[in-house]
Amino acid sequence: MAVHPHDIDARAETFAHRHLLGIEGLTAPEINLLLDTADRYVEQNRGENRVTNKLAGKTIVNLFFENSTRTRTSFELAARRLGADAINMSVDGSSVKKGETLIDTALTLNAMHLDALVVRHQESGAPKLLASKVNCAVINAGDGQHEHPTQALLDALTIRRRLGTLKGLTVAICGDILHSRVARSNIHLLNIMGANVRVVAPPTLLPGAVDRMGVEVHHSMATGLKDADIVMMLRLQLERMQGQFLPSQREYFRFFGLDYDKLSVAKPGALIMHPGPMNRGVEIDSLVADDIHRSVILQQVELGVAVRMACLDLLTAAPKAA
Repeated sequence: MAVHPHDIDARAETFAHRHLLGIEGLTAPEINLLLDTADRYVEQNRGENRVTNKLAGKTIVNLFFENSTRTRTSFELAARRLGADAINMSVDGSSVKKGETLIDTALTLNAMHLDALVVRHQESGAPKLLASKVNCAVINAGDGQHEHPTQALLDALTIRRRLGTLKGLTVAICGDILHSRVARSNIHLLNIMGANVRVVAPPTLLPGAVDRMGVEVHHSMATGLKDADIVMMLRLQLERMQGQFLPSQREYFRFFGLDYDKLSVAKPGALIMHPGPMNRGVEIDSLVADDIHRSVILQQVELGVAVRMACLDLLTAAPKAA
């Protein structure tokens, strides 16, 4: 198990939670346990023997009410590499589209004796509702504008493997904070782990309670990126925007799109991150996104499988109280 000196005072032996509905409410030891477990799976996934029988006989269902090729494929691959049966439920062809309620869906799935249910839903709180109705573990794969906990965990693992710790780092999260569940989960995790968190965005793309989220707020990339260790860009979520949040995508890139000129005020070698999918030329320049020395975007994708393996492993290890 990888031990990181700056985090050695924050460790756990067991993961006490029945579900993973968000980062909020987790402790530093619990986060470290998830990351340490994922670390081991990274090495397994890079070896020749990638499949184990750790979860042989268990059934994992991916229930996605929103499209997400990256996250769903990652969870499916994680389940299969642990030896579990992985099933993708198509909502477009399911009874949900015929008028079945979310609770009816939960009761139906519960009757099938699942071991874990991975849920992505457009409404905040939907995974929590499902978790109250089923006997299996529920993992939130993104709910509305609430949280996306496994994305924050894979981001944390990416940073920790490159820089050794999260404590004391300055992380600038830039872009559409208002609509981003990724931003919320990352803010929770980074604060728990002792990082310094900045958000950088135009006022129209910041939530109203941002001053109570434990972050520094910047409306300029020049001040927000100054001496940052990590620059985490976010996708403009145009599908969630109703109304005029920005003059144009061209103007947005001019002021908030990441290019080498804006990046120059960050620390030399500052890492570049993006949860994907990227809008090249809107929130990030292609040259920056593809910088083999500083961009860790592809590593985020790779480590996402290991993080989801760790979550499935720890959440299905033994029966726990809700």
